[in-house]
Amino acid sequence: MENATSILIDHVIILLILIFGLGMLFGKAAHFLKLPDVAMFLIAGMLIGQGLHWIDEPSTSFTNQFILVIGSTLILFDGGRNIRLAGLRQVWLTVSLLSVPGVIVTCGAVALTAHLLLDLPWLYALLLGAIISSTDPATLIPVFKQVRIRAKVRETVESESAFNDATGSILTFSLIAIILGTQEVSLASGAGAFVKTAVGGLLLGGVFGYLVTYLTAHLKLGFLRDYATIAMVVTSLGAYMLGEKLGVSGFMATFTAGLIWGNAGTFKLEMNDKQHEMEHFSENITVIMRMLIFILLGSQVNFAVIFEHFWASLGIIVVFMFIARPLTVLLCALPDRKAGWQWNEILFMFWVRETGVIPAALCGMVAGLGLQHSELIASVTFMAVLITILFQASTTAWVATKLGLKVQATAD
Repeated sequence: MENATSILIDHVIILLILIFGLGMLFGKAAHFLKLPDVAMFLIAGMLIGQGLHWIDEPSTSFTNQFILVIGSTLILFDGGRNIRLAGLRQVWLTVSLLSVPGVIVTCGAVALTAHLLLDLPWLYALLLGAIISSTDPATLIPVFKQVRIRAKVRETVESESAFNDATGSILTFSLIAIILGTQEVSLASGAGAFVKTAVGGLLLGGVFGYLVTYLTAHLKLGFLRDYATIAMVVTSLGAYMLGEKLGVSGFMATFTAGLIWGNAGTFKLEMNDKQHEMEHFSENITVIMRMLIFILLGSQVNFAVIFEHFWASLGIIVVFMFIARPLTVLLCALPDRKAGWQWNEILFMFWVRETGVIPAALCGMVAGLGLQHSELIASVTFMAVLITILFQASTTAWVATKLGLKVQATAD
């Protein structure tokens, strides 16, 4: 037993060394090529996994599942932390519609296409749609740090990407429960379970997030102030675990906790003296998690399945990018008269819908459960991640310039 434990420890250490070493090299290459780092991390994973066979980490392994849960939790928390509630006042209706009905519209369009082109049974087609229906804050936020665009559009897209990750996660796990037979199949029960897990996660994350934020940021009672970065980790993981144990969405809970933490000033709790320290810590921890998730995802790609269903999968991605996304934006933005959307802003939102970390993590979790059609779902998810990041994230600056949405560095 001791020898088996030693072998496992050596395996995990070697795995981390390989992933972090290659992650740094390919991250530098991404910076040089002006590409999102997650695209290069995927390529790195394919190289050392399917190419050189240096990594053979099954999607069902404890190590893989642990990384996916921890990584997606920390990234969702950081996505919530980066949203400013003040910026949502003008666009809250659009963000709300994009984050719930918008995810369902995208899911439905993808599911219909997958059912027709891949002959996937409806439940599994819906599962694929739910997995890839959310956008990616881990990709979008770094892009918008490099490309300054009109504040209203940036705040809307960033907020959508954080909120709809939680929605996509809830929808995915609801469908998994139906497939596994642990949840009743009916429209009423499904909608009820969705509301329960979403609202429950929202309330739990808000209460827990406020409690730890208060104990960290309060000028007199904030005895955790010296451990602000560690308190962030405790908040994110604690909110997730409480949500899972209480039967609500852990992902929604950790996202909401991050939202509370990032808007501490709204509750008259200030952490300005810790801001630089927290930003530096969050940036590094999210880069580490992106390396782990995407390099592992790339190493697990089944090219035989991808090539077998390549054209059908590509057809799904085309519908996903050029039909589902524009339809979703139109249905969610046009009713919001207060936001006063202009057509160049709407066209920009058509194009900016990168798929990334949370879909990749959800896909890995589905594979870990050994569900039917999981390899086919994984191959389409991989193509969605790679194609949207390579073609959309890399052209964001060009599209923003052409549509007249870029602003000067000193502009707000």
